[in-house]
Amino acid sequence: MKKLLKNYFEGFMTSRILSEKEWEQKESLWLVPYAVHSVESRGRHYPEPKHLYRPPFERDRERIIHSSAFRRLQYKTQVFVNHEGDYYRTRMTHTLEVATVSRAIARVLSLNVDLVEAIGLAHDLGHTPFGHTGEQVLNELTQDIGGFEHNRQSLRVVEYLEIKYPDFPGLNLTSETREGIIKHSTRYDQPGEKSLFTAKQVLPALEAQIVNVADELAYTTHDIDDGLNSKVITNEELEKGFPLWEDISKDAKKQHPEVNDEMLRSICVKTLINVLVTDVLDESQKRLNTIDPKNLADVEKSPYPLIGFSATMEDQLQYAGKFLYENMYRHYKVLRMATKARLIIESLFKAYMNEPRQLPKTSRMRLEEDGIQQVVTDYIAGMTDRYAMFEYKKLFDPYEKLL
Repeated sequence: MKKLLKNYFEGFMTSRILSEKEWEQKESLWLVPYAVHSVESRGRHYPEPKHLYRPPFERDRERIIHSSAFRRLQYKTQVFVNHEGDYYRTRMTHTLEVATVSRAIARVLSLNVDLVEAIGLAHDLGHTPFGHTGEQVLNELTQDIGGFEHNRQSLRVVEYLEIKYPDFPGLNLTSETREGIIKHSTRYDQPGEKSLFTAKQVLPALEAQIVNVADELAYTTHDIDDGLNSKVITNEELEKGFPLWEDISKDAKKQHPEVNDEMLRSICVKTLINVLVTDVLDESQKRLNTIDPKNLADVEKSPYPLIGFSATMEDQLQYAGKFLYENMYRHYKVLRMATKARLIIESLFKAYMNEPRQLPKTSRMRLEEDGIQQVVTDYIAGMTDRYAMFEYKKLFDPYEKLL
């Protein structure tokens, strides 16, 4: 064991590992010139020695996966609260689906897969318990300190709140990964101006643009899947409200008349994902051919995003979004949980603000430096659904044991 550690710290194996120049040459073969190349990374806020055999964005990805915030995503709501059933997506499974779709698109377009995956895995680290309801409530409660927005909180998590290393706060991710986090946006997720990276009023790299598209693609398809499985929506209703689904569903029924409803749903969801990914690839390649970027700077100066859906598919996604909002997100079963979530978060926020000594020691230690509102916000935002409900019971149920 001591010899292994000695070999690691002394770089014993460097003769068998690609040099930085050799890695640069390999990347130049794998990646297009306008991709983000590892050797051209702007680096980390706190300088660190380069790893012997792991490129910078691969290290980012693994730091994210090993973070506490990432593990907590498995018990944070996507649409249905975790205890509603084991099948439904959580914030973690959504994140994994975004990363998977992003990798597929990046690989075909010869972009940096490691960077794409790092951004995809980190894009929701700052999300609250109870999905968008939790974010909305925290935003209302924190207007005095600029409100709450989960992209900004995700950046705060990786730059400050995670405590993993003795030499610096946060995860010390590369500038490119952090920029992808703060510039993450979709049709329903517009973070607006932020204090970091706003000096560069430019588009993010294509790798970050891919995650933006993959996020919308993933939540549209898996929300349909969860909605159908929960019986909150029906296939017949979806066919009437979403023309593309109607075409896919009718074709699937024709091709597989013998399958049951569960298998039909699986076939249709898989087909929808394939159709959307193919559309992104075709449309993005057309845009790239039109702009013809020679390097990353050309991508950043483009007058419009170079990764995206075609106009036809944008229209279809508008149909899907409208249908899901009216028939699923506003369904009485979902709204009932949203009402409970609002009660829980508002009650916890008020209780901690009134008596901050109820906060854990690690949070209380930051009160003087960060202020009580920010500390309470960080603590609640980091909670899982079940932890928030457990805290609510401890604070407000007189029969709940505290020890």
